[in-house]
Amino acid sequence: MWNRKIRSGIRSSIPAHISQSFQGLWPSLLPVLAFLLACSLLPSVAAQTCGTQGVAVQVLGSGGPELQDKRASSSYLVWEDGQAKALIDAGGGSALRFGESGAQMSQLDVIFFSHFHVDHSGDFSALIKSSWFEDRKNPLPIYGPPGNDFMPSTTEFVSDFFGDKHGAYRYLSELLEPGEDGSYKMQPHNVEAASTPIAVFHNADLSASAVRVIHGGVPALAWRIETRDKVIVFSGDTNGEGAGLVKLATDADLFVAHNAAPEGVTGVERNLHMPPSVIGEIAQQAHVKKLVLSHRMLRTLGKEAQTESEIRKRYAGPLQFANDLDCFPIK
Repeated sequence: MWNRKIRSGIRSSIPAHISQSFQGLWPSLLPVLAFLLACSLLPSVAAQTCGTQGVAVQVLGSGGPELQDKRASSSYLVWEDGQAKALIDAGGGSALRFGESGAQMSQLDVIFFSHFHVDHSGDFSALIKSSWFEDRKNPLPIYGPPGNDFMPSTTEFVSDFFGDKHGAYRYLSELLEPGEDGSYKMQPHNVEAASTPIAVFHNADLSASAVRVIHGGVPALAWRIETRDKVIVFSGDTNGEGAGLVKLATDADLFVAHNAAPEGVTGVERNLHMPPSVIGEIAQQAHVKKLVLSHRMLRTLGKEAQTESEIRKRYAGPLQFANDLDCFPIK
């Protein structure tokens, strides 16, 4: 019956004079056409693990909050020997990219948030829901900034989703509340950081430290992750003011900086994000070994030549512009 359906569908889409000329070829063509039709039903993007040996960073989301940039919003994975160990931010679209990467929520050691703007946290609940279908047994530590009058703290943010009383998705409170019988528990922590790096997390595989960065009035952190003598620093969103980010990024093997504002920007945008000249200055002062530019918004996309020119006035090391699912091995 399957073959009859294929034959009928194919024939109905081909003009009669062409169909008649190929009448004798149908028996030999059917297996090939059936195979091609089946392939068309498969997912369009295959899983892309970020290497099986050593340490690597994978960019899940290289864009900002605009949907028109056709990129997932900010999110990164740190891989070690083919396993995703740490997730940094979870912006919109990153849950899909997480699945495409081949990563498993059951294997993550920890989640770090830079701040809680939607384009850095919007897919968090989708990732936690996905974990419910995996065989995760270990607690999941979650670290992020404290709150203020208009932004939640990390503990509030997680509870607002999964708390058993008022959580938006309280049907999953078993993964948060101590008295409930979940397969594992989320463990949210508020990080009170300053301009001097403070140690936040460590286990057998990696350690992490943070500094407070300036992102307008939003509590925000930059992160430094160390594993196997490799150092990876994520700037998060910041205007680059203060000495904290330079201290955090000192001698980093890879510095992921956010290219959300073009050179010459003023006003609110400049109070939120650092232009290329500031990125270059921080990379140079910190002696970073490689620079990757992410969080590429519409106002910076298409200005790569200008951006690189400004950075090169200060920083001479390797530089790349990130796209979704790009992998950066740390050699």
